[in-house]
Amino acid sequence: MNEYDSNRILDLVKTIDYSLTTNLAETDCYVLNTCHIREKATEKVFHDIGRVKKNFRNKKKPILIVTGCVAQAEGEELLKKENYIDGVVGPQSYHDIPGIIKRAEIKKNKFNSTDFNTIEKFDHLKIIKNSNSKVSSYLTIQEGCDKFCHFCVVPYTRGPEFSRSFSEIILEAKQLVNNGSKEITLLGQNVNAYKYDKYKLSDLINKLSNIKGLERIRYTTSHPRDVSDDLMDAHRDCDKLMPLLHLPVQSGSDKILKAMNRKHNIEYYLNIVEKLKKKNKLLKFSSDFIIGYPGETSHDFQETIDLVKKVKFINSYSFIYSVRPGTPASNLIIPDLSLSKKRLEEFQKISNEIKNSYRKNILNNKVKVLFENKIKNENLYFGRDEHHNSVIVKSEIDLVGKINDVEINNFNRNTLFGDIILINNKKKVIAA
Repeated sequence: MNEYDSNRILDLVKTIDYSLTTNLAETDCYVLNTCHIREKATEKVFHDIGRVKKNFRNKKKPILIVTGCVAQAEGEELLKKENYIDGVVGPQSYHDIPGIIKRAEIKKNKFNSTDFNTIEKFDHLKIIKNSNSKVSSYLTIQEGCDKFCHFCVVPYTRGPEFSRSFSEIILEAKQLVNNGSKEITLLGQNVNAYKYDKYKLSDLINKLSNIKGLERIRYTTSHPRDVSDDLMDAHRDCDKLMPLLHLPVQSGSDKILKAMNRKHNIEYYLNIVEKLKKKNKLLKFSSDFIIGYPGETSHDFQETIDLVKKVKFINSYSFIYSVRPGTPASNLIIPDLSLSKKRLEEFQKISNEIKNSYRKNILNNKVKVLFENKIKNENLYFGRDEHHNSVIVKSEIDLVGKINDVEINNFNRNTLFGDIILINNKKKVIAA
């Protein structure tokens, strides 16, 4: 979502004659778009500002604006601690950025824009064309969350759930396709809670599938409680909806899930998984896991391992629990860090074995790959298959924006490698 937001911020500042630069030493304005999910996010902001200050030690100071969730959560503190900052802007106030920059140009007071005015933001954005022209693009359809998981800062930085207008989303999707996008990933902190008038996420997916030139649709991130029957049917009926669902579970222990306020248990989660598999036998799953949540015992951890082995997630994103100030879990006693690290190592070893086993089964098989870009200075092309696996092939012909069959012949921890297969089944190019 931050990548989508950054692209839209760029569209906004173009209206006041600013453009993107890679020449950081000659920059007139820095926008640091931040995320509060990761550990030590605020420290990283100050570190980045320190680098800017060092680069401009003997030059005219550039305008510096901090945006995103760190700005929302700690805006006043940032302004107090760092005089170099000209403005802080929360994720629901991006439309204020052009005005803040103009004020900073004439040295007016520092500005704090951290209101939860999501409607006003999207009212401004809808009149500014999305200029992103990537083969695979992101499109925010929903923001905020009402679930209030005890470890999560999102409800406090992104606000309550808000769904964008159905027609606005379709219009922006068409803009992206006209720009050259072949794949669109629908975004939301709780994307499958999307609801606008009578429309739900399944209606949006079905409508998008009718856009000529749009080849693939994905969505992330989902909450298990909002996987509805009609959404399951979309996985059965919509050929353009890719067969991978990222469905965060966080723990395999019902006790820990209750402590997290996740509002689902493992029986419920597994029931959703089985129902979806019956709707679409090609469907695979990835998930998020928090290791070492306060109160986690060896038995709770073993239940998480058992769940991973049972579902066989093709990707598992796992992190040691870390405190987010202001969340209910921040008041709990944190388990021994060394024990949590050992558990994380064990978890990742097992999850990687499952991932490697899955990838071994792909060897010598054919996958359909949408190629997104050419790797710089090499005849290598990067793309993703239907299950979102990274794929690299070597080619003398331009593959960007094309969907091709690829025979997989090798893999490493992060990437599949293969050969392009032509329609007549003759191999045209060989992988590196």
